[in-house]
Amino acid sequence: MKILVLFFCCLSGIAFAQTGSEIILFDLKIKKKGVALSNPQNITNHPGYDNQPSFHPDEPVIYYASFNEQGRSDIKSYNYETQIRSQVTETSEREYSPTLTPDKTGISCIIQRDNGAQDLGKYSLEGKDPYVIIDSLVVGYHVWADNSHLALFVLGKDGSPNTLHYLRLPTQEDTILADNIGRALHRIPNERAISFVHKVTADTWQIKKLDLETMQVSVIVNTLPGQEDIAWLPDGRLITSDGTKLFVLHPRKEKTWSEVTVANSSLLKGITRLAVSTKGDKLAVVVSE
Repeated sequence: MKILVLFFCCLSGIAFAQTGSEIILFDLKIKKKGVALSNPQNITNHPGYDNQPSFHPDEPVIYYASFNEQGRSDIKSYNYETQIRSQVTETSEREYSPTLTPDKTGISCIIQRDNGAQDLGKYSLEGKDPYVIIDSLVVGYHVWADNSHLALFVLGKDGSPNTLHYLRLPTQEDTILADNIGRALHRIPNERAISFVHKVTADTWQIKKLDLETMQVSVIVNTLPGQEDIAWLPDGRLITSDGTKLFVLHPRKEKTWSEVTVANSSLLKGITRLAVSTKGDKLAVVVSE
């Protein structure tokens, strides 16, 4: 079937972080010369791991992965208009990286099994009817190109590097496009393209673009040193972090990352994952607990 600090499960050689984390939700205002963040809210407020936020494109809902009392990860949701948290899945498996499918009928996610497998699967919006999408690869992260095509972060075996795969579901044609990639896979706003982080050398990490029309890969910009978590704003700007501060850059107009002024910045410690709402009015930031 069908990450704060990351840990790899000893069964599969990968690890999802057990360190406690929380999700802070900001109001986001995009300005001509920058962005403004305000009204930070801890939307998880739960001991342990709460991570991998993903926005519903049409509704005021964030999906995320959260550890239960047994230390297994389920999918939860948070409605930021009603401030209601809901349990989506409650299984004997471990679900990570919840993502609404392109047709908006289900939630795709990584399902980590006790035998070491990591499959890509799908649940209904109610967390029912599990369905296996990919069980032939050890999938770490995924992003949908459209209803029938996916870009995948696939874990390397026996010390080999992690690789970027492009999978065509109707034919099961699987193309490897890059190795030594990072975990951040995103659709680029207003383009038929996907971004990924390529760890070219130990000192040079680049955000790259996969053009889905030509299948050509090009360089967008270098990441901040050693940082692989990014998100796209609707106007084409990128947002990232150095772990304690947030930075933005418009790759078509700028060459230097600019620091974002943040209300109550003391909440920002151990920043990792970032997610931006489709409208560009909300930013979710994963921080240390």
